[in-house]
Amino acid sequence: MLSGGRIRVLRPEELGAGEREQWRELRAKSGQPRNPFMEPEFADAVGRVRPRARVAVVYEGSEAVGFLPHERGPLGQGRALALGVSDCQGAVLPAGFALDAGELLRACSLSSLAFDNLEAEQQLFVPYAAAEYATFVIDVEKGYAAYETVLRAQSPKFLKTTLAKERRLGRQVGELRFVFDERDPAALRTLMEWKSAQYRRTGRRDRFAQDWITRLVHTLDATRERECAGTLSALYAGDRPVAAHFGLRSSTVLACWFPSYDQEFAKFSPGLVLHLRMAEAAAAAGVGLLDLGRGAAEYKNSLKTGELPVYEGAATRPGVGAALNWLSVEPSRRAHHFVRNRPRLAAVAARTLKGVARLRRP
Repeated sequence: MLSGGRIRVLRPEELGAGEREQWRELRAKSGQPRNPFMEPEFADAVGRVRPRARVAVVYEGSEAVGFLPHERGPLGQGRALALGVSDCQGAVLPAGFALDAGELLRACSLSSLAFDNLEAEQQLFVPYAAAEYATFVIDVEKGYAAYETVLRAQSPKFLKTTLAKERRLGRQVGELRFVFDERDPAALRTLMEWKSAQYRRTGRRDRFAQDWITRLVHTLDATRERECAGTLSALYAGDRPVAAHFGLRSSTVLACWFPSYDQEFAKFSPGLVLHLRMAEAAAAAGVGLLDLGRGAAEYKNSLKTGELPVYEGAATRPGVGAALNWLSVEPSRRAHHFVRNRPRLAAVAARTLKGVARLRRP
């Protein structure tokens, strides 16, 4: 660390107005997409539902020059803020800032810092990455019409089929209505019910069965800041919701997070229709990028215009905590990485999860 520097570890709510403004300014100058998961408002929301949430503030003299949002667990095992649900992670630092990862961890009383969606260009932590993944993005910087032109070139059958299903949905179920920023609490409850059912149906852990995640989503739904605003989008056929999505929006990025739809209307692919309308509305609102998140999926391959790298791993410094982190995480990570790189195994694993889910149903 630069001579004369110091590090303070605060709860998110303890950050002063000047520190928050510096955080925002650093993000604006970073050259990275303005992902709302990397904003102080997201840290505030996590701090309300995760008591161990902290922000390390790096100072030069009296000026705050960097930030590391994180959570501290037993024996100093640290993790990125809201690990497991946050889709963009890392430190907020000036380009080229001289800081040693081990010294930063020591100042935070951390033996390790786990991450699973580390932002690209995070030079402080990328050397500790164990795996690289792709996060899929939709570029609508030039407007929705330009995006449709791209889709017609790379996925012509997909676009034609989805638009035809959209028309049939409107004819057979009811006139379609799309709301980009829905404020009706009932719509959010409906989305959570659909998503929980989807998790159970596919044999995956129901995130909304975890109280802190449900409270986090409600907290963010009420957050209306320029660079971090909860955004619920809904597609209606007549008076009936058929698909919805909850994510976070900044001035330039819509971070896609929790999409789902009513299974009764699955033949119309309402989730795909919803994503097209989200892209259209985002472009009209001046948002240039939709981040679909990490994880391969057929719908992402059809919708995407590009990919960005994200990293999984853990920064460590010598000690018992680092060893425990390796033992608790690395074997399962390696197994997951092995399966992910073998499509046939991945398909078998997905079918097995669905089969187990069916057996669990009453």
